[in-house]
Amino acid sequence: MSEQSEPKAQHEQIQQHEPRKVLVLNGPNLGRLGSREPDVYGSVSYAGLVKACEATGAELGFAVEVRETNDEGEIVRWLHEAADGRLPVVINPGAFTHYSYAMRDAAAQRTAPLIEVHISNPYAREAFRHTSVIAPVASGTVAGFGINSYLLALRALSELPE
Repeated sequence: MSEQSEPKAQHEQIQQHEPRKVLVLNGPNLGRLGSREPDVYGSVSYAGLVKACEATGAELGFAVEVRETNDEGEIVRWLHEAADGRLPVVINPGAFTHYSYAMRDAAAQRTAPLIEVHISNPYAREAFRHTSVIAPVASGTVAGFGINSYLLALRALSELPE
């Protein structure tokens, strides 16, 4: 390689950076979006949520990986993966929001921003939904904007320091 082309090659390497990986984690019943209580959760399917998160993430320079499980232990393992990899997380813990101390303790180990999201506004619903054990260890919470809660959380992540 000649001396003249070396700086150009270095510049091209700097310009071509990998998108930052972001995990979007979903708890119980979220795989049933579109058919589960559409008056509360909207008519967008889980596949539609995944597509919207991936598209918004790409627009923001993120490589978004959306996951869903009904298994509390699986989410705890994903939170450990995120902590070990210094990965930002957007999480909708579903019903685990209100009582999963195991998930709360895993979220507390975060090494990057973690934003709790909810499709509905928990404070406008039953009293048991007013408590989140995740919120105190999260960077922030976005709730009540339908699937746009996820997209707003991704936008917030793009504004936070790595």
